[in-house]
Amino acid sequence: MLANGAGDRASMPMSVRFWGVRGTLPCPGADTIKYGGNTACVEVRCSGHLLILDAGTGIRPLGDALIKDGRTVDVDLFLSHYHIDHILGLPFFAPLHIAGTAVTLWGGHINHAAGIEHTLRKLMSDPLFPVPLGDLAARLEFRNFRASETLSPRDGITINTAPLRHPGGATGYRIDYAGRSVAYLTDTEFLDGVIDATVVALARRADLVILDSSYTDAELRLRRGWGHASWEQGIQLANMSNAKQLCLFHHDPSHDDAFMDAIAEAADAARPGTIVAREGLQVDL
Repeated sequence: MLANGAGDRASMPMSVRFWGVRGTLPCPGADTIKYGGNTACVEVRCSGHLLILDAGTGIRPLGDALIKDGRTVDVDLFLSHYHIDHILGLPFFAPLHIAGTAVTLWGGHINHAAGIEHTLRKLMSDPLFPVPLGDLAARLEFRNFRASETLSPRDGITINTAPLRHPGGATGYRIDYAGRSVAYLTDTEFLDGVIDATVVALARRADLVILDSSYTDAELRLRRGWGHASWEQGIQLANMSNAKQLCLFHHDPSHDDAFMDAIAEAADAARPGTIVAREGLQVDL
């Protein structure tokens, strides 16, 4: 497994790149330059297929990069849930404003029966945003599903899903392609420190587990019911599931670079090879 963009993506069955790694709200500034201040957005390449996990503010630079490179954009976008930090960047995803782009949006957030389209129409409406969803040039398709279903968005790609424990609900994903696997488990809480069996199942022997680890165990004691996990619980999950590599994700905006460096050092000592997500980090599987 290669990190930091060391490999040729075209030759890799699956590669992962982080464009936004924060939770709650963006936090740009001098103290967050190393890890980045954009909210959740992860690009997954399965050979020629482009998958995007969440549409936080990190999706804006991703869209700009796609346009700059002149790539044809045919993308499947999977939302973990509809809290604002996970959809805020979508109106600024440049390919949506270009005819010929095709975007399929997937969501298993069943607490809102009207689904993705209803939520995004609310986001992109007066007085919140000047361009309504219906005015976008791209061709949009909305796929609502129930968390726990298995999805097959493209030939050879299998995605297993499960509900996560978060206020209002959320969905966890496991992507399998060409013998490689990535589990994306953000915005989830483990009550009384007990790791949910459904989460362990998604992470089982995965090449890479991306886990919401917003807090430390010490912080978590004061944030019960907030719907997030700690990096120490991430180590526990990775060990229980026999995952090959753990990536800590969804960093609290109050954690500056120095704080994140300390977490990275402690996590690597607890489970060698554990990495901390930062903007621009690429992991080739």
